[in-house]
Amino acid sequence: MRLQPGQPYPLGATWDGLGVNFALFSEHATRVELCLFDSADAVAESRRVVLPEQTDRVWHAYLPDIRPGQLYGYRVYGPYEPTAGQRFNAHKVVLDPYARTIGRGVTFGDEMFGYRVGHPNGDLSFDERDNAALAPLATVTDEAFTWGDDRPPRTPWHETIIYEAHVRGFTKRNPEVPEALRGTYAGFASEAAIRHLLDLGITAVELMPVHHHCVDRHLLERGLSNYWGYNTLAFFAPDTRYAATPFGDAVREFKMMVRALHAAGIEVILDVVYNHTAEGNHLGPTLSLRGVDNASYYRLVQEAPRYYQDFTGCGNTLNMLSPRVIQLIMDSLRYWVLEMHVDGFRFDLASALARELYEVDKLGAFFDVIHQDPVLSQVKLIAEPWDVGPGGYQVGNFPVLWTEWNGKYRDNVRRFWRGDGGQVSEFATRLAGSSDLYEHSGRLPYASINFVTAHDGFTLHDLVSYDQKHNAANGEGNADGDNNNNSWNCGVEGPTEEGAIVSLRERQKRNLLATLLLSQGVPMLCAGDEIGRTQNGNNNAYCQDNEISWLDWHIDESKQDLLRFTRLLISLRRSHPVFRRRKFFRGREIRGTDAKDLTWFDPNGKEMTDRSWHADSVRALMVRFSGAAIGDVDRHGHPLVDDTFLLLLNAHETTLAFKLPKLRFDKWTSLFDTGDLHWDRRRLPKGDAYRLRGRSMAVLWAPRLNPARKPTPTEEPGSR
Repeated sequence: MRLQPGQPYPLGATWDGLGVNFALFSEHATRVELCLFDSADAVAESRRVVLPEQTDRVWHAYLPDIRPGQLYGYRVYGPYEPTAGQRFNAHKVVLDPYARTIGRGVTFGDEMFGYRVGHPNGDLSFDERDNAALAPLATVTDEAFTWGDDRPPRTPWHETIIYEAHVRGFTKRNPEVPEALRGTYAGFASEAAIRHLLDLGITAVELMPVHHHCVDRHLLERGLSNYWGYNTLAFFAPDTRYAATPFGDAVREFKMMVRALHAAGIEVILDVVYNHTAEGNHLGPTLSLRGVDNASYYRLVQEAPRYYQDFTGCGNTLNMLSPRVIQLIMDSLRYWVLEMHVDGFRFDLASALARELYEVDKLGAFFDVIHQDPVLSQVKLIAEPWDVGPGGYQVGNFPVLWTEWNGKYRDNVRRFWRGDGGQVSEFATRLAGSSDLYEHSGRLPYASINFVTAHDGFTLHDLVSYDQKHNAANGEGNADGDNNNNSWNCGVEGPTEEGAIVSLRERQKRNLLATLLLSQGVPMLCAGDEIGRTQNGNNNAYCQDNEISWLDWHIDESKQDLLRFTRLLISLRRSHPVFRRRKFFRGREIRGTDAKDLTWFDPNGKEMTDRSWHADSVRALMVRFSGAAIGDVDRHGHPLVDDTFLLLLNAHETTLAFKLPKLRFDKWTSLFDTGDLHWDRRRLPKGDAYRLRGRSMAVLWAPRLNPARKPTPTEEPGSR
């Protein structure tokens, strides 16, 4: 086989049409061998090739005789000194950190560990068994793909509505998706799947991790799976488990899915896990980075480098102090944007990426390189603004260009509708865009990604059906998962046929959805909440690749009602800029108008006072969004004018009579009332009081002044 020196860049295996350049960074290695495999079933490599060149600590070679489809791995030589942070073991074939396609996954055996499992000295021992028959392998990839006229939708942030979904779980049980495609990228791109998304009205899907991940050995031994995928093995490779054929062309199928979603006007955001890898703590397996250069890639305890600093709760943390680690992450992100055409990223445990020395630093190198990058600075960036380390909860503290999962929004909205006292003041702030968190740093309302539920925790149905978690199926004695869910079962734990409780639960779901979709900021809907998906009280279904997690598409009448209501809310939001402002409210009259942009009232129709805001007994209020005082312009520079809306919110148990604020030229029209399953749109007499039952929310509407055409009482707001 011909061998040439090759180039140190780009890293990974790069097919140029004539041959393949292999390049691997390892600062502390003494020798690197490229291992070529004939098939995924091979128990040993057919050829080893010593990489002859080292440039800037990158080992490289060019092989003119290699073609796409070639399976490969590496053996990396160097010291095995765990107490010094070095864990090289050339008896182990390791995966290329830049692998574009996975040609064989991990098969666990004791050979996959660099030390002798069960040895009295633990990880200080050394294992000489060869793992070539079990090791994960990469495949040389031909990136050619016909994108046609694919264009990113580039939906403005303030117009974005996110749908968080799992590629497999979204279509696995959908009878309208061809059976062979269910649970795959192709299934997600199917006509039935896209029709549901379009009918719902969302503008972006946020896919749970699609980077190829490893299933933990302890889960396999219990017959479970790492279903969520927050256990990354390869930062460039789409997970082959979601290909329509086992270890099929996952790259091509992923691109086809993105192309189909873009054609429908839907953006694709990836949930990415750059804070840790699947190799775990010092007792974990040697799969990739640990065997390539442990001390360079991971954050080690300075005074005891045998151990890993763990800000993630997953055993290790990537070393953001290393330029090569930052390069790995940046190369991966750019690859997914430029080659795979994704539109943005949600960063899991993003605070871990912001740690320079120990404390979270919002001016850290990671942010600096993203902000100056001409590609990544232009896509959607979402932070999960916490990790498990000290000072890791950083909601509101990320810099400009970043949006954040607003955990404070989630917690407060849950507590308000549960009926907790002392929530009204914060609830108003969350509903109005959380200016207390984001305005001080120069960010706008869309910096707040609002959510009530997400993959992690109860579903919407379970949030109103369970007081306690029920995670027995996870095999951890119900010890896993959060104990503080701010949930309320409405009187009975779990399933019930008691009519009053069923009715209350449905009302609570409508309350939470209406609050979410009519709040300022960017709403994120968890897949299945619109059709009442349940996990039977499991609030940590990370290991449940089964019907506990998969969406149930058998939609009965009550689920149809919830789906119709969700569609109505999204349509209302998309039709009216008053619900998706680009700027924060001022709470005062806007120049050129005689109206306040935002006014809060108590149920007596009087503006809220300091006493009302802070009284523990207050659980009801009204808010008026003035369409005449938006104080903003559209994309063409024209002043925005909209209808005016009045939201009535009653978290008390009993019915309240809300005295409606008067309108100068018209009457309020009732759009919907969550307390009435078959809400009746009707015009209300001037000066009338609106009786709103307990645990309910109503939305009233008044058309803009002097409209070009006066709507009829039954006309859909925004249709003219």
